[in-house]
Amino acid sequence: MAAGAEYLLPEGLDLGSADTLFAGRLEVEGERVRAGRRTFYDTFDGRLHAKGLVLVHEELRFALREGARERAGLAHPEKAPERLAVDDLPEGPLRAALAPLCGVRALQATASVRGRRRLLRVLDGERKTVVRLVAEEATLSHNGSGPGVTLRPRLHVEPVRGYAKDLKRVRGTLERDLGLVAATEPLHDEAVSRAGGAPGGVSSKVALASAPDLRADRAAAELATRLVAVIEANLPGTLAEIDSEFLHDLRVAVRRTRSLQRELRSVFPPAPLVHFRAEFRWLQQATGPTRDLDVYLDELEGSADLAPLRAVLAEHRVRERAAMMRALRSPRTQRLLEEWSTFVRRMPDAPRAGRDDALRPIAAVAAERIARVYKRLVRMGAAIDEASAPEALHDLRKKGKELRYLLEFFAPLFPEPAVGPMVTSLKALQDTLGRFQDREVQAGLLRRLSDEVAQREGGGAALMAMGVLAQRLDRDRARARAEFAARFGAFAAPGQRARVRETFR
Repeated sequence: MAAGAEYLLPEGLDLGSADTLFAGRLEVEGERVRAGRRTFYDTFDGRLHAKGLVLVHEELRFALREGARERAGLAHPEKAPERLAVDDLPEGPLRAALAPLCGVRALQATASVRGRRRLLRVLDGERKTVVRLVAEEATLSHNGSGPGVTLRPRLHVEPVRGYAKDLKRVRGTLERDLGLVAATEPLHDEAVSRAGGAPGGVSSKVALASAPDLRADRAAAELATRLVAVIEANLPGTLAEIDSEFLHDLRVAVRRTRSLQRELRSVFPPAPLVHFRAEFRWLQQATGPTRDLDVYLDELEGSADLAPLRAVLAEHRVRERAAMMRALRSPRTQRLLEEWSTFVRRMPDAPRAGRDDALRPIAAVAAERIARVYKRLVRMGAAIDEASAPEALHDLRKKGKELRYLLEFFAPLFPEPAVGPMVTSLKALQDTLGRFQDREVQAGLLRRLSDEVAQREGGGAALMAMGVLAQRLDRDRARARAEFAARFGAFAAPGQRARVRETFR
């Protein structure tokens, strides 16, 4: 079916007489003006927006919409909630549509509007409805009450199946005869923007804009500043435990910061950098145990026999999370983020001593680092054989993250045909190494918790189920170990090495 459209209406137009706007041009029949409230939802990182969707709570129901079309709905005869977990929805079309899009991410209210709408039906010679027009005026609500911000009045053009020619005719009339201007953003995007949010959500990805001649220290300062912004953006959601991805994205930003400090250390003043590297290492360690338990609890199968294990893990998580919360709320964390932000902002004006690469073009510095880390990875991987200890694969995975972050930071500076295949083969290798390490860590955790689980009610059955689970983890770890040679072979293939030599020099 043909797509609809959205136009801006003249300011001050009375909805009750909006049909007069089309007099002599379109045969229009209007219904009464209806008032109501709508609340819009999306994940923190804008997953619905990225798919052209919006979740709205209106008239005591949720509706997932794509333009004017409703894809799924659910009655919800209660006040619109501030946040919504997909797993809390009842089984049905709405949950089925949202689950693969949101994953573990919660849906949060992004904006709420009070509005008045009037349906205007465009009729043909037989008085059949061929196009629906919805005139709307809306006011942004602040926390559901108080004075609002008036949004631009709009006219929504909604198609009727089988009347594509009429839709085209109506749109032509609106644009040519009435001079209506198409809205550059839908109403819900305007509402989110006017509420101070980002319609597309907050991205945790950080990459340098394509500026190959930018001084390396200025490039590092730009990246570091944006990474601090990611940490600070995810900190409130981590503390409020809205969903587990806030902690994940916070930790990734911390790891990327540490990688930037290591790989571009030749552009930073050396003495202060030692302090900041130690502090960010502390921050990563303070958040690690909670994240590990989040992952394990999420992956743990729902067997009833494993209930004592899940209870033990949940109790451990409560303790670890309490310790993490103290760390994140501490003056030490606040001081770290503030002092690091100030440090990187002033860094380009710092003395040159010990900063040999500070004034060089970032493209040259980045190319050297990427080539060096790639070569180091190839040497490390080539030294691994069947007799190698697990630590060798763990070290390779950590060094692989260094390369992955460098490529993420600086990919815009280099040709995509060279970077793309490298990233693809590195991701495949990292996935295998990650599965190997995760299964080894999880199997070790099972062994450490066995005595504690045995003391619980149902502990005997749980220990037997844990034994089966441990065997499964061992098999998966062995499969990952067996995959390593092929994954590494693709990453270190002659063609790949040639591309690295040609591109990063």
